[in-house]
Amino acid sequence: MIDTWFKEDLQGIYDQHSVAVLVDESGDAEFLLKSLEKGVALHRAQGELEELHIKYLIEKAQPSDQKFLIYVRTPKDGLKFLREYCETDGCLEISHLQNYIKDKVHQTLNLNLNLPAEELISAAKVSVGKDRTYWMDLCHKGATEIFDLGRELLPFLHDPKVYAKERFDDKLYETFARKISELLEQEYIKKPPATLAGEVVKRMLDGLANGKADKTLEEIYHSWQDSMKYKSSLDGYLKKYKLPSDLELWKVSPHHPFRQVDEKWLEEVGKPLPAQSPSKEALDAIRGRNKSRQAGSIGVKYWADVLVLLEYEPKDISGLNSLAERVEYYKKRFHKLDTAIRNLYAEFLNKKNLIEPLQELYKQHASVFLDQWFKYWAEYEEGQTGTLQKIIDDNKGKKIAVIVGDGVAYEIAELIAQEVGGGSPLTKGVILADIPSETENNMSRIFMDNGIVEGVHSKREKYLAEQNPNLEIDFMRLDEVSQEARPGQVLVCASKDIDDMGEKLQQKALKYFPETIEFIAEKISVLLEGGYAKVYLIADHGFVLTGILSEADKVTVEVAGDAHKSERYIRTKDLQVEGADSYIHAERSYKQYKHIYFSRTLNPFKTPGVYGYSHGGASPQEVVTPFFCWEREADPAGSLPLFISNKSDLKQITGELFSIKVEAGEGADDLFSMERKAYLVFFSGGKQVNKSEVFSLKPRESHAKEYTFDGHVEYEAQLLDATTKEQLDRVVIKKSSDRDLGGLL
Repeated sequence: MIDTWFKEDLQGIYDQHSVAVLVDESGDAEFLLKSLEKGVALHRAQGELEELHIKYLIEKAQPSDQKFLIYVRTPKDGLKFLREYCETDGCLEISHLQNYIKDKVHQTLNLNLNLPAEELISAAKVSVGKDRTYWMDLCHKGATEIFDLGRELLPFLHDPKVYAKERFDDKLYETFARKISELLEQEYIKKPPATLAGEVVKRMLDGLANGKADKTLEEIYHSWQDSMKYKSSLDGYLKKYKLPSDLELWKVSPHHPFRQVDEKWLEEVGKPLPAQSPSKEALDAIRGRNKSRQAGSIGVKYWADVLVLLEYEPKDISGLNSLAERVEYYKKRFHKLDTAIRNLYAEFLNKKNLIEPLQELYKQHASVFLDQWFKYWAEYEEGQTGTLQKIIDDNKGKKIAVIVGDGVAYEIAELIAQEVGGGSPLTKGVILADIPSETENNMSRIFMDNGIVEGVHSKREKYLAEQNPNLEIDFMRLDEVSQEARPGQVLVCASKDIDDMGEKLQQKALKYFPETIEFIAEKISVLLEGGYAKVYLIADHGFVLTGILSEADKVTVEVAGDAHKSERYIRTKDLQVEGADSYIHAERSYKQYKHIYFSRTLNPFKTPGVYGYSHGGASPQEVVTPFFCWEREADPAGSLPLFISNKSDLKQITGELFSIKVEAGEGADDLFSMERKAYLVFFSGGKQVNKSEVFSLKPRESHAKEYTFDGHVEYEAQLLDATTKEQLDRVVIKKSSDRDLGGLL
């Protein structure tokens, strides 16, 4: 704030005169020259010759509107050629800067400052650009408030040499360095900025490592982690830092930046697993770490998944008395364990010592649940056959979209729903898949209701279209979905990313799953915004992961007769007798085979080829599939109805031109019925070929405009709400084969 006082003093002179002389005998006030207003001509005088030269320049320039400031360090009585300006114009004498500061604080704030001269001068330099509260804090709290270390330290630590040079002069840097020494509780010794910064960072990191971080330093660390501008320098310091050899592992701050500590924690957590839980001290530490924003900022996001496995209690399973209750239990609780282990595989699959204990804990939990799951297997009934037809039948007259995911497990669908967010009402259901849970079989069930297994996807689509001859269905890949309007009332989108990646890359594909989840969620939002009243997400099957697999984990089965072994099921021509009670059996005809067997565990049958990602079995991970439905928020009940009023005129058009008339109904007496904006979209051959401008209608108004066939013989025109893209009406426009005689008859 001293810069403000200085400018006010000068302005008091410039209100009456054009020349001011600043007498600064000590030289301590020279820094104030940086705050001069633009347009003030500054001259420095040292000695009689310079005084004379300055007097000549000023006299030569006058009369003018120019303001002049003459800076001298000679006492006023010692000036020769410039003394006249002191007497006739104006003179600001700052013989001792500390006295000037004290006087200003007293005059302005009616407060007294009792600090040594050097600290007062340092405080003045720091006060530039600050308001009166800075001096008030200094008066009440003392010299500790000269520097706001919470603000000054971070840019200093980021680039100490440059910051010290640009921010401080030698005296001010010394004061700053002394304050840092006090913070570090050490005697002041003159050190280069980089050395001092290194000591601060070491104290900061040591404090985080031993759980006794200084409050100021910890706050600076948090700001550093959050800073886009400065974070790179923290990474540089961390690469050079070595953790103390006597580190007490569970005393480390939960906000620490040491990834190696997280892995040491994980290693310690795994030692008692799966036989018993980690210690309370360990659990408290990782719960705190899981809540830490700083952990996420360095990419450590797996503690939530670890806690899902550690905190899961299977005791409620024994109270479930039907397969339906077990399905609901999986839907609400157990699927979270599948998400957790998948995330942990993606993070640690190449670190066997870290993932194996967690994998064993997961398998232990899964084994208990699967035992209960298969107790009620006799109740199992697939609900997948004719799924798309059922959706179509339940939504007659509505514009809907269905995403048919290949390998979109229930737990994946839950994550997709989280990404979509809560903007649209969501209903979460499940469908039990047919067995074996393989793409060819399950996709056939979804698209077809005749019991045939069709291996060609285009033929499945053709079957569905033929079953609905009066309904236009659009078929496309999910990656082709955009905001562009589609002609069909129903859109069926295929999404094969997860299954394709899993089968080709096995568990290496896991790192790409988050991108696919985000992609599907984004497309759901696009469809909702694109005018579809409902968007469904269904899937053919889920999947299981084998993680780290030993030979002992593979299930060896001796099969009699003609058989086909897959990783998750075995087809046989003849009924198996020996050892059959160890597996789930079902009668399923496929080619020459009559029977199918499944493992009661997540372990795979021993087969040639790779392991890792698989499906086809009867576990809930594979057969409990999502049936999610997002419904676009309904328009207010009183929305103004719009419709195409001349449909009969458009059945046979003679000539190239035709007119479409859109009318508005009566509407209700509310805000939403006062006006509605809409536009027309034209399709030919299933592709959009034209679009009208947006027009607005009020109750009982109409809008008519002429269009041309432009080489087409038939159009479908859809009337869409301009805001929601909702389809309000539609009409087919056909060009007549009769010649246009131009009114000659």
